[in-house]
Amino acid sequence: MAKVYQANEIKNIALMGGSGSGKTTLMESMLLEAGVIKRRGTVEAQSTVCDYFPVEKEYGYSVFSTVCNIEFGGKKLNIIDCAGSDDFCGGTVTALHVVDTSVITLTANGGVEVGTQNNFRLAENAKKPIVFVVNKCDHENANFDRAVEALKDNFGNKVVLVQYPVNAGAGFNAVIDVLKGKMLVWKPEGGAPELKDIPADEQGKVEELMGQLHEMAAEADEALMEKFFEEGTLTEEETVRGLKTVFAEAGVYPVLCACGVKDMGARRLMEFLGDMAPSVADAPKPKTIDGNEVAPDATKPASMFIFKTSVEPHIGEVNYFKVMQGTIHGADDLQNMDRGSKERISQLYSVAGSIRVPVDEVAAGDIAATVKLKDTRTGNTLNAKDCDNTYPAIQYPEPKYRRAIRPQNEADAEKLSALLTRMHEEDPTWLVEQSKELKQTIVSGQGEFHLRTLKWRLENNDKMMINFDEPKIPYRETITKSARADYRHKKQSGGSGQFGEVHLIVEPYEEGVPVKEVYKFGNQEYRISVKDTQEIPLEWGGKLVLINSIVGGAIDARFIPAILKGIMDRIEQGPLTGSYARDVRVIIYDGKMHPVDSNEISFRLAGRNAFAEAFRNAAPKVLEPIYEVEVLVPGELMGDVMSDINGRRGMVLGMEAEKNFQRLKALVPLKEMSSYSTTLSSLTGGRATFTMHFKSYELVPADVQDKLIKEYAAQQAEEE
Repeated sequence: MAKVYQANEIKNIALMGGSGSGKTTLMESMLLEAGVIKRRGTVEAQSTVCDYFPVEKEYGYSVFSTVCNIEFGGKKLNIIDCAGSDDFCGGTVTALHVVDTSVITLTANGGVEVGTQNNFRLAENAKKPIVFVVNKCDHENANFDRAVEALKDNFGNKVVLVQYPVNAGAGFNAVIDVLKGKMLVWKPEGGAPELKDIPADEQGKVEELMGQLHEMAAEADEALMEKFFEEGTLTEEETVRGLKTVFAEAGVYPVLCACGVKDMGARRLMEFLGDMAPSVADAPKPKTIDGNEVAPDATKPASMFIFKTSVEPHIGEVNYFKVMQGTIHGADDLQNMDRGSKERISQLYSVAGSIRVPVDEVAAGDIAATVKLKDTRTGNTLNAKDCDNTYPAIQYPEPKYRRAIRPQNEADAEKLSALLTRMHEEDPTWLVEQSKELKQTIVSGQGEFHLRTLKWRLENNDKMMINFDEPKIPYRETITKSARADYRHKKQSGGSGQFGEVHLIVEPYEEGVPVKEVYKFGNQEYRISVKDTQEIPLEWGGKLVLINSIVGGAIDARFIPAILKGIMDRIEQGPLTGSYARDVRVIIYDGKMHPVDSNEISFRLAGRNAFAEAFRNAAPKVLEPIYEVEVLVPGELMGDVMSDINGRRGMVLGMEAEKNFQRLKALVPLKEMSSYSTTLSSLTGGRATFTMHFKSYELVPADVQDKLIKEYAAQQAEEE
């Protein structure tokens, strides 16, 4: 029977790094060293355990985060191999939600790249301790010292060497392990290194580095500090103990080195993580949505959090979970706290990428997988009957790239909708919106490559041929001055006819600005006596405020709802461009009705037409969505990026230095951000990244408004 690991034996770790930093290859070496696999696969041969989805084999690098359960040195290391591209950062955000340590890989030849920066920022924001691994030490252009210098330049003096290579470059096979006080030498096939004494010519450097480690370790504990001052040194065990405390508080960023492709350094990395990374028992406790801390106690009623869902070849839907407390057994009956449904756990699996091994139980703190859950989604909490914990949802970054999507065969629309829903479950950063306003299905993601991956999967896995179109922009319409209009709807045909007459005033609505007592249009004054006020928040933003100022019973109160419906008809399809209107106050001040012919439809039509005419006369304007954009760019490329932002009708708000990068903030119309991620990548060679989120609606320039109105008029004429 498989060993059931307890919280003090479990280390949950995210393996991160930019594209091409060799994470998956390093992971393959760790799996080999731990005996999970008998032979190392390669990305080139499409045989790695982690990149097992068809799209990953097609592209040659990770698209999804992959869970790998490893038993090594009496510890359970649950390592989640995260995709390197920023387009797939959703998997990294997910991993950081359930782990307690992050390992960030970078290359000895590339050093700190934008992917390193992005991953560091994600780990730092998630308050996770960080280990750096300088990989590809065998690269012909490897320059370890330069890579470490870049780490220190970017991340400060917390960066400290635990290892450094003796002979980085094509002949790499040895490192000095400062913490162990030994030189590790590998045979050409890698694996377990031979431990040798440190060469005499390296002793000075090692003593200096060892002094730094001892000093940092001593800061964690008064007893260690006293010993360090008295003796000037600490044992390896004392150093590890002290560093472990400092590391858990993100007070030190240890640096190790490796060559994943030759299986050099993987074993030592796992040993280091087993010693240094906080166990689940020692890590900060997760909190419920009520703010209660949850200790990883295996004896309490069971509670688990579903953090990832995927549809996998030959299996179907697989749910990955972390046990937050208690112990989960096969055949357990659990309650879904988010959906109110019951679930039975059919089978539990320990997983390592595509390898799944059935297990009987999983204890608090551990990560595993199950299948065949009926009604459970990513982010759901499942509890035993005596537990009422519910955990907060994972917060994902805002999308950066939007496209309208449609099936090439219109008959497949319903099927496409179901597929997109399923794919959002697998990657929550693929957002899907059925826009009634735009009459388009909008998919949003983290970049062009992110959406191209969605298209590849739909067309190759699901045989659903699709087209991407430019998404329409959700413009808004409003008015900038007061106007009045009246409209009589009169229709006689046989028996009872239709009659309704509405007189109204429209004006811009601003919070806190009261209704005037007198309005003047031409030479005529209109006195307003407010009988009733309705404030209608609009689901697309802004308000419609309806004032009933009818005196003398000119229109019965029972017809006011019908007039409101007519006004809403035109609010939902503005007269200028057909876009939603907002922030309008409407004052109904007069009208007429007929004792027999007046009815709801008459007043609905009268209200709609009176409102449309008044709106057109009230200096209407088109508003466009403005987004706040933050670009993180290397300083030397700032000029090109700023010039491009200005060319997009952007307004630069300012910039500030962040390590070796500049953070530029700007306001840019959504219309101009259509392919920004692609352009930015091209301008900066992939070295810049950006975020964007909705800020406000603002008036479009006059020339843009004229163009939009003409386009809408032409479209209307075509439809007629």
